[in-house]
Amino acid sequence: MKALVLFPYPVESDGQSLQGYYLLKGLQHHGVDAIPCHFNDSIQKEFYLRHFKPDVAIGIGFWGNVPDIIQEPFKFGVTPIPWFNADGWVANYQNEFNRLKLMFTTSSWVKSIYERDGVDGSKIIPMHIGIDTELFKPGEDIEKRIALRRMLGVKDNEVMILTIGGEVTSKGAQEMFKALAEINKEFKDWTYVCKAWPSENATEWREKEEQLLDELGIKHKVIFIDDFFSPEFIADILDACDIYAAPSRIEGFGMIQVEAMSCGKPVISINAGGPAETIIHGKTGFLAKVAEEIVLNEEWAHPSMGFSSKQIIKFNKPKTFGYRADIEDLRKYTLMLLTDEKLRIEMGKAAREHAVQNFDYKVTSKKMLDVIREKLNL
Repeated sequence: MKALVLFPYPVESDGQSLQGYYLLKGLQHHGVDAIPCHFNDSIQKEFYLRHFKPDVAIGIGFWGNVPDIIQEPFKFGVTPIPWFNADGWVANYQNEFNRLKLMFTTSSWVKSIYERDGVDGSKIIPMHIGIDTELFKPGEDIEKRIALRRMLGVKDNEVMILTIGGEVTSKGAQEMFKALAEINKEFKDWTYVCKAWPSENATEWREKEEQLLDELGIKHKVIFIDDFFSPEFIADILDACDIYAAPSRIEGFGMIQVEAMSCGKPVISINAGGPAETIIHGKTGFLAKVAEEIVLNEEWAHPSMGFSSKQIIKFNKPKTFGYRADIEDLRKYTLMLLTDEKLRIEMGKAAREHAVQNFDYKVTSKKMLDVIREKLNL
């Protein structure tokens, strides 16, 4: 089988790029003649579509990438197979999705969003993202771990909680702040490290985050980091923490949470979206219940979303665009892990085993390859 894999390439340190890269490596590992290419229009992409003559073009992205990942391969007689996430809805691309023979989503929750918005779900197969469990694994260098914690500002007697995101509010950091403010009344040996990627969006959220911390009286307990890290250093910082926390407001999969489990860390998240499918509550981490759903009755739409003009689209039924985790659940589960080292170790071991068995890129790519061969008779 010949496959063109369309994703942000050369490889970048973002989720979509790594999702595509690990799929590429997995397909090649299983004997597929697979070539990587950025999904943007280019001479390179046209050349591969014309002359490599792939059986399929597997594209990584979301509904906004429909023109590049679905429409372009169709023009050259190549079968497109998107492997998409979602960010609340699928805009006005239902016809394009319904032309497909096969489509993958990063979770069952993402599939439900496409079905809710009028896409035929019979051709959609949920497929979780694969990670490199040999890169993301528990470290053996204790001195390295201690040195990194100290560099971050974590004291030797403190339990380190970590959240990583483009901006950490979308990963549930503000809900964690509120839970930790309650915890701090009875347990104080903790530090919360929040790592964001430098961006205007992260800066805007930081003002709100710091204001909330001032109001809660725990600003001195939270360390913010804005920096670009390689996957190798992300693995180091995950290994350095004791608890990974991300009760995300919206999450189609949650790659960093799976990487944290692969590093042997218990994960605190939310019982919604992708995390509800990857974290085993009470075994590899804890899932706080949903306290609130954020719904919209209308949304601005633009030509880039498949609409004829800029306009406000009114929904027949309100659409869920986000969640908020229950603060009391976050307080309870976080305190359990903060005060029980044995529990952290036991959950971490179970998390590592779960990640290796189910989310290693060789495992997930084989599942996808088997489905493609069966459904498309290749």
